[in-house]
Amino acid sequence: DFSPASPISPPLTFGSEHREFVVPNSQCNHSVWLKKELHKIKKFKRMLNKELSHFSESKSGNQISEYICNTFLDKQQEVDINNLRLAEEESGQGPGKAKVGSRKGGAPLSQISGVKKPLGHTNSFSGSTLPKYGVDPKAQHEAELAKILENSEKWGVDMFRIAEITDRKTLTCISYTIFQERDLIKTFKIPGKVFLNFLRTLEDHYLQDVPYHNSVHAADVTQSTHVLLNSPALECVFTPLEVMSAIFAAAIHDVDHPGLTNQFLINTSSELALMYNDESVLENHHLAVAFKLLQNPDCDIFVNLTKKQRQTLRKMVIDMVLATDMSKHMSLLADLKTMVETKKVAGSGVLLLDNYTDRIQVLQNMVHCADLSNPTKPLELYRQWCNRIMEEFFQQGDRERDGGLDISPMCDRFNATIEKSQVGFIDYIVHPLWETWADLVHPDAQDILDALEDNRDWYQSQIPVSPSSSSNDLKEEDEGKSASGSTDSQDIDEEQIDDTPMESNLTKSETVMLNVRTSGVGGSGDGDNPDSSDRIQFQITLQEEEDVESEDKDVNTGV
Repeated sequence: DFSPASPISPPLTFGSEHREFVVPNSQCNHSVWLKKELHKIKKFKRMLNKELSHFSESKSGNQISEYICNTFLDKQQEVDINNLRLAEEESGQGPGKAKVGSRKGGAPLSQISGVKKPLGHTNSFSGSTLPKYGVDPKAQHEAELAKILENSEKWGVDMFRIAEITDRKTLTCISYTIFQERDLIKTFKIPGKVFLNFLRTLEDHYLQDVPYHNSVHAADVTQSTHVLLNSPALECVFTPLEVMSAIFAAAIHDVDHPGLTNQFLINTSSELALMYNDESVLENHHLAVAFKLLQNPDCDIFVNLTKKQRQTLRKMVIDMVLATDMSKHMSLLADLKTMVETKKVAGSGVLLLDNYTDRIQVLQNMVHCADLSNPTKPLELYRQWCNRIMEEFFQQGDRERDGGLDISPMCDRFNATIEKSQVGFIDYIVHPLWETWADLVHPDAQDILDALEDNRDWYQSQIPVSPSSSSNDLKEEDEGKSASGSTDSQDIDEEQIDDTPMESNLTKSETVMLNVRTSGVGGSGDGDNPDSSDRIQFQITLQEEEDVESEDKDVNTGV
């Protein structure tokens, strides 16, 4: 809807002062369209809240619902002023006399915790010839490693095997290989030894005793980002600096992760939460650690970039890593949906991204997709990733139990429903994201989407059948699965949709979110009513009453 005043626009450059003038009518039309989109997003979140409240009718479903709400919805903290005053009176403190918890001799807040000193000594490369893949595997494993890395541009590389044969130097191996394949080392004149020093030091700052958020996960996200960048729909869209920024962001995105959630750090008044004011605590920390490492001359891989290039790279990396905060998921997805609806392509079908906002939005969602790509990988790999993240959750739950804290959703090892949680996770979070990404780069990600749906079906098949479910119920659910799982928007009867223009413009991805059947996930006899249906059909909620501002927050989930 935006059209420049002159027929020829200057080429886009970062930091460009070029402005486009908008015809008043066009601007008005855009405002109307934007209001409709915001209305749909609002309604979408409300519908998700309603379905999650239905989903939480059983004990296990409630735990999964709480996990999804607490993790993927950016909820504002609510403060009860009356309770605060009462707490002050009970503790004998008057107004303005609340004590800040003692830091018990922790590092000064001006220092970045987790950065090891001195840097670069144990990880300095002293050889005369750089290793082919950045690592020196034992002789008997060289051929195997070479064969695995031949497929570095394919989806589903076995990072666990690379970790085994490289003595857990997975991230160094993968990142070095990708930079070599993309010729980024030559393009940006990165000194080879410095590059190896940085990769080894970075990997050393991932905590290997953390079950999931370690350097193997970082390598997997980095390689997945590399594959997504190769999508034909994105061919020649991004500059070499943007490509390097995305791969670098993926490599550093979880450095020094303690294996605990942001909410845990906030609830326990940790040093990191104090440092970053409870806002994207871990993501800010990962960035601080990574850029601190670059200050060591032996690790400064961007030494030959211009000042402008360094500033641009830093801004893009910060934007991408902060977007890996899972509480930003719904906002990212909403932006991606809007981009899909207004997708601009050239005659060749390649995406047209002509401003920084659009370009970084695609890169943010790309890294976010790579970060949520475990369920799209070959099943044997997905199951290993699942076991690792659950063990990390359980270890946090153990700490919460030992400390007398409320155990976070999905963190109680004595009350876990892994299969149900994975099906719910895919239905409500992963599938909507990946389907929208697949629409953006259609048809490049169709195989990934197919693998995701197959894996979802496998986990669904592993959910124990409740004795209260009759064979007829199971038959109905099986028959309905193909119908309700369809991605065609015409599956929803027109009578079920409001007659307003904005509701008639449902996108394909919204339809899937609005039409999911999760037999056995929402409670297979665990709820109060064993005969209640497990079918969750989002289109039903489209018949809800007229929008009222007070309805924006769901009673059950509080979102």
